[in-house]
Amino acid sequence: MEYIAFVIDMTTTLTIIRYRKRFVFFAFLAMVFFRFPLWFNKRSRFWKLMGSGKNGTFDKKPDFQQWAILSVSNIRFKEVQLKHYKPDLLLRKLYGPFISGWINLFNCETITYLLDSIEGHGLWDGKQVFGDLPNKSDYEGQIAILTRATIRLSRLKEFWKNVDGVASKMNGANGFITSYGIGEIPWVKQATFSVWESKASMKAFAYQSKEHQEVIQKTRKEDWYSEDMFVRFKITGCVGTVNGSNPLKGIL
Repeated sequence: MEYIAFVIDMTTTLTIIRYRKRFVFFAFLAMVFFRFPLWFNKRSRFWKLMGSGKNGTFDKKPDFQQWAILSVSNIRFKEVQLKHYKPDLLLRKLYGPFISGWINLFNCETITYLLDSIEGHGLWDGKQVFGDLPNKSDYEGQIAILTRATIRLSRLKEFWKNVDGVASKMNGANGFITSYGIGEIPWVKQATFSVWESKASMKAFAYQSKEHQEVIQKTRKEDWYSEDMFVRFKITGCVGTVNGSNPLKGIL
């Protein structure tokens, strides 16, 4: 079978920002103030400011120290550039001096993933924000997955009753590297960003895990989501740390 080749003319970035406990109030303020420079950033096609769950996936318990910026822009980086970029320089390039200055002022720890969207389906706010993607490509290497959904209010109880089992299985799956739970609105608009050693390891978990397959079938049969999206990315860079570590150091 022949797959459609992917053409990249944009970069997706996910930045995880971790505040010290004493600065959590300023993390909430940032979710207001960061909107203005992002609105006026001419190079950004799409962006979202999001909170985080505690356990690296869909989670009812928020982590008020950890927040996220997701952006799709027309900025492209060469590999040699990334090797010399420190986190603050990269943040300034991506999001401008106000956001990078704020993060430095409050001594936040950050990690930024640079991504090329390669395959997927679904919409975000009614748009194909990562481009018109094929369902499959011939890429088989290290991969990141973004799964997001807007959960129907009538299905919230059923959704949260089923996700914990899948999350615990993913954390122990072969080839799993790390994941982050992120979301626009607590409990309702949720997403998981996960990183895997290869597409094969990700697919082995997705298609061989009984718990995962059961939840997927329920989402379709019971129509849990008013909108959903599933996108796979090639990882082109990873700069910075969270909780003192970079999960891709030495393997990217």
